Amino acid sequence: MSAKSDCASEAGSVLQSLTGFIGRRAPGFSRFARASEAATAVEFALIAPAFLATLIAVFQTCVFMFAQTALQNAANTAARYFLTGQAQNNGCTASQIINGGCGTLAGVCPAAMFTCANMYLVVQNYSSFSSASTSAPAMYNGSTAITSYAYNPGTPGDIMVVQLIYAWPVIGGPLGFTLASLPNGSAEMVGASTFRVEPY
Repeated sequence: MSAKSDCASEAGSVLQSLTGFIGRRAPGFSRFARASEAATAVEFALIAPAFLATLIAVFQTCVFMFAQTALQNAANTAARYFLTGQAQNNGCTASQIINGGCGTLAGVCPAAMFTCANMYLVVQNYSSFSSASTSAPAMYNGSTAITSYAYNPGTPGDIMVVQLIYAWPVIGGPLGFTLASLPNGSAEMVGASTFRVEPY
């Protein structure tokens, strides 16, 4: 018998064995394809990381925006003290405006949401509204926290910008989501008000 015939015979034998193997395993493959008992668990395992990341991102953003609104309201209250001359007439310091203790003026820090010792008041006056700067003050110089800010109470007719700034602590979420903008892993939050001081 020739080598060509031997090869053809061996190929036929292998093909026959493979066909028999597939035939014997076909019912098992068919059952595997139809099986759906753990489909929900597998689908959840695939979707869960993205779902949890989105949920945490939405929750953190909502809390941040709620706190931002509270800080802006506090900044508006602080601005009113300077607008009406109460802070100037009472000789209030930045700490007293934040925490209270300046005559009849109540502190502006919402202690239920913020650590008042970590809140800073920035008070500046300008010659015109066009020159007034409301950009967020830097809270860090490199990796060093800045704890001293301008405090220049105005006089009647001055243009003033009053800002409350706070480093809001955030937790990094799955898949790299974070609101952090500061070296310590916090997000800078700012409430600001611009106005002309009334006669007092």
